[in-house]
Amino acid sequence: MALDADALGRFIDRALAEDLGSGDITSDAVIPEGAAVKLAMTTRQDIVVAGIDIAARVFHRLAPEAHITIAAPDGTAAKAGSVLARFEGPALGLLAAERTALNIVQHLSGIATLSRAYSEAIAGTPAVLLDTRKTVPGLRALAKYATTLGGARNHRLRLDDGVLIKDNHIAVSGSVTEAVRRAKAEGLKSIEVECDTLGQVEEALAAGAERLLLDNMDLATLRRAVEVTAGRAQLEASGGVTMETVRAIAETGVDFISAGRITSSAPAADIGLDLRAE
Repeated sequence: MALDADALGRFIDRALAEDLGSGDITSDAVIPEGAAVKLAMTTRQDIVVAGIDIAARVFHRLAPEAHITIAAPDGTAAKAGSVLARFEGPALGLLAAERTALNIVQHLSGIATLSRAYSEAIAGTPAVLLDTRKTVPGLRALAKYATTLGGARNHRLRLDDGVLIKDNHIAVSGSVTEAVRRAKAEGLKSIEVECDTLGQVEEALAAGAERLLLDNMDLATLRRAVEVTAGRAQLEASGGVTMETVRAIAETGVDFISAGRITSSAPAADIGLDLRAE
């Protein structure tokens, strides 16, 4: 997915304001005015790079005259020890931007790296990996950008991006059939229904749902849902998906697997910024 330039600029403003406060009092005190540095951002583990261009914008915001060379663009599979980018310019600006820039690259690269691991785990099956809305508030667009770099496909970005009738909607409406009827009456298309049981699968199909979210079903039930559906709707497996289970889920024949862990539980990548001699 493409990142909105204006929204990204506002995000960088907020991130820097959060970290800087009234200014970097340590650097202002100990670094001589006019001092210059050469820095290298290096990964200490194998990663899929994400957020490096955003980091460059962060550095340029506080050190506009800095020279930045990106060695590993977003989407690169970088080995441990690889240099991701090099920076040369005023020490005060570059060091003040360091933590904010690193936080962004570490967080997004962690998401991209875990997404790639899940994607590779289901390679060779028809199933497509989806992300979810389980993201840090305010960082969803960036997180979903990172998942695509790892090989996932974006599910809904916002509640207005698609219809997903979940268990609470069904409970309030009274039934799967009534919830789907109401959605259709509003002119909504591509209706997806969350199903906890095979009975709900059959009811949703009869009501005309185009896609079914199979929630926390075991492998045998997933296979049965595929048989019952017989291609009449797309099937998305969701709930409790882990690296240990994702391959077996994909082999049941579902069309999609949504994994909240790729955004909500991805560990930050180990990436550092250090002085370089050359």
